Formats: sequence, C-alpha cells, structure tokens
Amino acid sequence: MWRLVASVLPRVKVPGGRACCLLLAQKGRSLLTGSTHHHWQSPALGFHTTQLLSMKPLIQKVEALDEGHFVRVEWEDGSESCYPCVWLRDNCQCPHCFLPSAGARKLVFEDLDVNIVVKEVTLADREKISIIWPDKHSSEYEAGWLKKRCFSEKARAEMREDLFLPEHQYWGSDLQLPKMPFEEVIYNDQSAYKWLCTLKKVGIVLLTGAAARQGELVKLGHRVGFLRLTFYGPTWQVQDKADANNVAYTTGKLCFHTDYPVLQHPPGVQFLHCIKQTATGGESEVVDGFHVCNKLKKQNPQAYEILSSTAVDYTDVGIDFCEFAMQCKQRIIDVDARGQAVRINYNNATRDTVFDIPAEKVRPFYAALKEFNDLLNSTEHKLTYKLKPGDVVTFDNWRVLHGRQSYPAGAGLTRHLEGAYVDWDVAMSRLRLLRKKVLHRDRAILAN
Repeated sequence: MWRLVASVLPRVKVPGGRACCLLLAQKGRSLLTGSTHHHWQSPALGFHTTQLLSMKPLIQKVEALDEGHFVRVEWEDGSESCYPCVWLRDNCQCPHCFLPSAGARKLVFEDLDVNIVVKEVTLADREKISIIWPDKHSSEYEAGWLKKRCFSEKARAEMREDLFLPEHQYWGSDLQLPKMPFEEVIYNDQSAYKWLCTLKKVGIVLLTGAAARQGELVKLGHRVGFLRLTFYGPTWQVQDKADANNVAYTTGKLCFHTDYPVLQHPPGVQFLHCIKQTATGGESEVVDGFHVCNKLKKQNPQAYEILSSTAVDYTDVGIDFCEFAMQCKQRIIDVDARGQAVRINYNNATRDTVFDIPAEKVRPFYAALKEFNDLLNSTEHKLTYKLKPGDVVTFDNWRVLHGRQSYPAGAGLTRHLEGAYVDWDVAMSRLRLLRKKVLHRDRAILAN
C-alpha cells in the first residue's frame, strides 16, 4: 500500500527540525538567520508508522528579545525560531481577530501598531505559547502552527514548495510522455492527484481511453473545478473550417506557440481531446519552453534579456462565441525576480504588425527571437507524437509550446480535436484539496 502512496505523493513534508535564530543587538535591531528541516518520509523508506503519526513539535523555552520586538522559541530538538511581534499580533488567532470558518483575518490594518512589543510571553504548555500585549489583548499560538511559519530561509523555501510545487523536471526529445487512464483520473482521487502533480512538475500528461466524442473535456473540467471561458467558447473544435477565424482551424502546419498571449492572463492549462485523427500527417509536437529558455540564457544572455524585456503586441479579431477585438502587450519570456522564466507568451500567428518599440531595436529583437525559435525547433528539444481517438493531452500552456504537422485536406472531416482551458489557480486549488484528502485517508489507514 505504501509503495502506491509513495508513488503518488511527491515529497510531502511536515515541519520540524533545525531552524536557528541568531540575534545581534545593533542599535535596537536584530539580524535573523535560520535553517534546516526534516522531511516527511513514508515507512516504505524505513520509518515506523507510529513515529510518523506522533511527529509534533514541542517547545522547550520561549522569551522576548530586542526590547520585546521579537519572540524567540527554543524547540525541544535544540533548534530555534524567531518571530517579529508585529507579525504575531497581525496573525492573532483569537475569535476577535480571526474568522476560522473563512480562514480569514478580521483584524483591520488601521488597528495594528507596527511598532508593537510584547508585554508578557509565557509557555502555556509545551505545545503553545501565550502573549499579553500592551493593550491587555491576549493571543495564543500553537507550536505546530508556529513551526510551520518559521522565518528561516530553509523553512520559507519548504513552505513555498509545499504551497506551490515550484520544482520542474526539464526534458527534450527523449521524454517518455507520462500517461494515465482518463477514467482513473475522473473517478480516483489518488490518480487525479498524481496527474496534477505530474502536470505541474513535468508540464505534460497524456490521458488515454476517453470516449471519442465531444463532451469529455467538460468532465475533466468538472474534475478540476471549472473550465475557462474564452472568446472561442467553453470548449472549441479544432478542425478544418471554411473561412477559418484561427490558423488552427486549417490543415496547415502550426508552428510552436502558446495559446492566447493576446489575453492579459493567458490560460494556464490546456486540454486537447482527439476525437478523429487523419491517416497521414497531423502529428503533434511539443517542446519544454523553460528548458529552452535556460539554454538560451546560457548561450546568449543578451538575446534572453531582449525577449524578457521587450513588450510585443498581440492581436486577435473576429467572431466565435461572441464578437471580439483583442489587443495586448506581452513579453515573449516572463521572468521572476531571479530572472527565471515563469511564463512563455509566444504565438507567431497572432503577433501584431504593430510593434511599439524604437526602430533601431527591431532587428536585434528579430535576431533574438530567431535564435529562440531555432532552439524550440531543434531535434534535441522537440517531441513528436500522434494522438489517437480517445487520447487527451493535458499540458502547461505557460511552459509547454505546442505545434502540429500539416495534414491533407479532404472532402469530409478527417481530423477533429476538442480543446478547453483551465486556469492554474483552479488546477492548483484542486491539487491542494486532493493532497489533503489523500493524506488524511492514508493517515487514517496507518492509525488503524
């Protein structure tokens, strides 16, 4: 049983372990540093189940520091954590300050003294601390709650991983496309959780065995939460159409692209369900955009800087679900504060003829984009596969660029895919809910 759980739950963690706090008194200020945590591991890796079920942090000592601006907690294992008092007061968990049913703060910011200090801090028992504030308001904080929110660098990194699953598994043409049965994802929580975790980490998962008819993506959307409505409808039909209002609705080759960069917030996840496939041509192609971005940044930092700083105009005008006239500016590569790619916005078909940059910067931009595009199309980076009726490919539209080889036009309908979108906010919400549900069930099994 634990082999299955271990395969489904990627590095789930509980707080614990080392988190140092070093305070250097310096003109009434403090310097905080911190650090390590133990990881949750399954009994399959050698831990006894009763140890897992009883891992609760206990407090050895608590005291105020820096004239009451910080509270230092010494844990039973010898590690330390330091908490700014303004943060503790802001996050008081009492009914006056916090609404548990909504998980929301009731304390209004106007009532918060940003220079607040503790009047008294005591260790109520080894599992919680009690604080009396200058206005005689009292607050209690559970040990587990505090430990999880330690301000050490290591603890914050682990919290980011726990909440957002930021790890990526990069890949090229050698990727073994992850596959799962469609019905299992729809009806089995562990399978749905594994699907979403893999989708977040790898960027693409192929679901097999769906019925070869329209409507299956509505089921998948409901499994996650709800589909993203766009100007092409809640779902849309990719097939050869007369007077096509999108290049995808032709039989021609589709270059590598992300969908909908013309929207301020492009859809995060895309579903494509194969209902009918042409005998020749029509192969699908995908490439890991983040992996290619890393390559570009290494081999030509200037090109990377141009693509991550130049606003490109996109346009999309027509009528489908309703009439639309879309216009937007996006950087081809969106980066975070560390300069790491977090979203690709590239669709050559909808890149506008309008280009709102100085003329002397145009050719360097084209040179940078050409180098990026060449990397995307390199045989070492792109994966080619052919969907079969009943296959549903699900992929990260912010990361994975997709394309299609051309196929012969016919008198009748020769190829038909149904498409839909889900926002990453919706997908991550479902992932967190499924993780909580799966973990709760497995812990209950262990307890028995």
